[in-house]
Amino acid sequence: MKAKLYHLLEHRASECRYFVIPLWRGSGYTTMFIQGLEDYKARGTQAAPYFTVSFYTEFAESKDLVLIRGDVVFTSKLTDSEAKWLLEAAQSFYLNDARYKLVERFNRQTHDFEFKDVLQVLDMPIL
Repeated sequence: MKAKLYHLLEHRASECRYFVIPLWRGSGYTTMFIQGLEDYKARGTQAAPYFTVSFYTEFAESKDLVLIRGDVVFTSKLTDSEAKWLLEAAQSFYLNDARYKLVERFNRQTHDFEFKDVLQVLDMPIL
């Protein structure tokens, strides 16, 4: 990932720490909850993540590059391809200005948030 995109992602994720992304599975979806590392540190084992993502910024200044590593924690609950899709979807919500408005609404105007708006953006059927 380019360093500029990473810095935008980092800033937005610190402003809006939580979001929900539906993961399509067969005839329905499982809703995945995104939360930041600080929240995981605070909740410890209560958090029980399925998937963790680490960003390595060592080359951000010299190469304009941030490396990304995703690790599936519960392989029985999440496949590698599902984890890849979740990471790409999460990045699209945090890096795309129009989609980020949904993230902001989820975090700041919770009473105005409609999950069906997320489904529509992802072209998933509203069940």
